[in-house]
Amino acid sequence: MAGQSDPHLSLFSPSEVEFVAEDEVVEIVPNIRMDALNMICGDFGPFFPQIPSKVPLWLAVALKKRGKCTIRTPDWMTVDRLTQVLEAERESPREFQPLPFHYIEISKLLFDHAREDISDAYLVRSLIEDIRDVRFHKVETGLETISGRTHAVKLKNLSAMEVNIVRPFMVRTLQAFYKHDSPEMIQQGDNTGSRPTQVADRGPREKVDVKSHSTSFSFLQRDLRRR
Repeated sequence: MAGQSDPHLSLFSPSEVEFVAEDEVVEIVPNIRMDALNMICGDFGPFFPQIPSKVPLWLAVALKKRGKCTIRTPDWMTVDRLTQVLEAERESPREFQPLPFHYIEISKLLFDHAREDISDAYLVRSLIEDIRDVRFHKVETGLETISGRTHAVKLKNLSAMEVNIVRPFMVRTLQAFYKHDSPEMIQQGDNTGSRPTQVADRGPREKVDVKSHSTSFSFLQRDLRRR
């Protein structure tokens, strides 16, 4: 989804985040009879024609590629549900609506490998992209409001891909504040075992411009849309 070219922009590559998402459970409808599959991660099956069964997403995709099943669209990937989420996202500029932790990766895999199993696929995809854009705009706006007194940032209901993209920017922004106010507070273990330097409160801290972080994030967001 988000093809970052700079390995320092996130802790994991998009393909690595997608790999983790493949363990999410989805429901399939087999069209053949097949004995149980005994995997290291667990046993799945046996499978019977037209009898729904729950399997990891990676197995569902593998069976789908071989024409042995159809994949049922998750309940949250309906037009009605996504429309509600989009409206709520737009009405709550400071809150993120609850969605599956891997909603971006799951939707991408389903559109890549089981598009014909998704009702109103074009509209569903458009709604997911709109939701993603609104959520990223909230994060980008939030970066610009971080002040010098910020010690931590809590963002509830972010997805895995969103966290992976945002976390490095947040960490570097907070480090920039600390460094600007007191370089001694971000020593990288040079004095391991020694007590932290006591720094007197010098009053209100000067605000650091985080526009550069937001600008970089905008480029990354556009790159995400192109995938």
